[in-house]
Amino acid sequence: MLDRRTLLQRMAAGVAATCGSTLAPEHLMAMPAINATRKRVIFFMQNQGFDPKTCIPEGMTSGGSLAKVKLPEPISPLEPYKERLHIINGLHGLHSTPSHSAFFGALGGYRGGDGVPPSASTIDYELSKVLPQTILPHLCIGMDSMENMRTKPTIATLSAGGAGQPIFMHSNPNHLYQMLYGGISSGQIRLEHEARSTVLSQIEQMAVTKGQLIPTADKQRYGQFVQGFKDVNGLRDRLDGVADHLSKFAPKVDERYTNPKFETDWHDALLDLGISALASGITNTLTIGSGRGEIFGAWKGLGIDQQGHNLGHMDQPDNPIWIKIRQYNSRMLVRIMEALDRVPEGSGTMMDHTLIVYTSNNADKQHTNGANWPFMLLGNFDGALKTGCFTQIVDKRPINALYATLLRAAGVSCDRFNMAEKLAQKFDAGTGPLKDLLV
Repeated sequence: MLDRRTLLQRMAAGVAATCGSTLAPEHLMAMPAINATRKRVIFFMQNQGFDPKTCIPEGMTSGGSLAKVKLPEPISPLEPYKERLHIINGLHGLHSTPSHSAFFGALGGYRGGDGVPPSASTIDYELSKVLPQTILPHLCIGMDSMENMRTKPTIATLSAGGAGQPIFMHSNPNHLYQMLYGGISSGQIRLEHEARSTVLSQIEQMAVTKGQLIPTADKQRYGQFVQGFKDVNGLRDRLDGVADHLSKFAPKVDERYTNPKFETDWHDALLDLGISALASGITNTLTIGSGRGEIFGAWKGLGIDQQGHNLGHMDQPDNPIWIKIRQYNSRMLVRIMEALDRVPEGSGTMMDHTLIVYTSNNADKQHTNGANWPFMLLGNFDGALKTGCFTQIVDKRPINALYATLLRAAGVSCDRFNMAEKLAQKFDAGTGPLKDLLV
């Protein structure tokens, strides 16, 4: 049996994540038909920078096809998928002042910093609003050292639903599994799910009653707190309502969850949960934060003893440590593609309508000024984006221009993303989307 203290500790983490996930009632939509054609997007953010030499094929200095070149060793697992790959170099994020990390600014295209709240929504959230709505509009998962994931199972550093509205990421696969699949689980997971659901419902009822007694000045904040409980209870009910469908996609719970040997066991379990949420149709938007947008992170399961900030002070090209980390990332990207390719959708597969965006929350390197911010795109987003090529941006264009391009590919007219004209005069030599990327 669960004691009340343990239950409340575990419950608090889940509520914190949901309260910060902009899970408004209007977003709690019915499960779309699994064979319906729809777009989806995944953002994979690796901390400590993304050196362009680790992704640009040797000898390529201008745009061209990837068909007859060999990918660099760090991203070699993507070699069989070159026809789906688009490497982009030359965008900048000077205005985001990244240094150790741009935090929310990496996906928001604005000034960010440690402890600085988001000043606007981020591109992943904006895309989640325009893509076909799902039960959970936006899922964020964060990978870190085991110690950090255990002590801080939820954290918000990368995604935001608006100014001062951070979106929390999940870092404990046990908590995330219970949230997504507690209704179809058995054993201890089922007991925890039912106990937690009962407590949350009771707290929601008590919170509504007690809210009548608080001062008027505090009622707005308290109302947001109460709404968080309503949202998480609504999410639970809707997931339970499609339990038969979800049972086809739920990952198998094994020792990686309860008895991980390395933090990479939890990384892999989190990725499985993220993939299952996409494949099952729970969400259309997934954000993965490897290092969780900060300067930490560990990969002992890859045989890497060094961790945290020190990794950022190592040159990435030809570095065996960074080759291992980047190849691990690339294998994760392959796992996503292969899993979505196995699910029929429309006249093709889920991957045919999916886009994966891989970059760093820290431009090209640790202690960067953001002058160069490489990206890799995988998938053509239902035929909207060019693939199988490398593009070198020669004009002064910010990462915001790429985000405007992604919105345009999703069917939304957008000339500038989170960049006012006055700021654009200094940091953007053009306007509108990046035409070399669009079909």
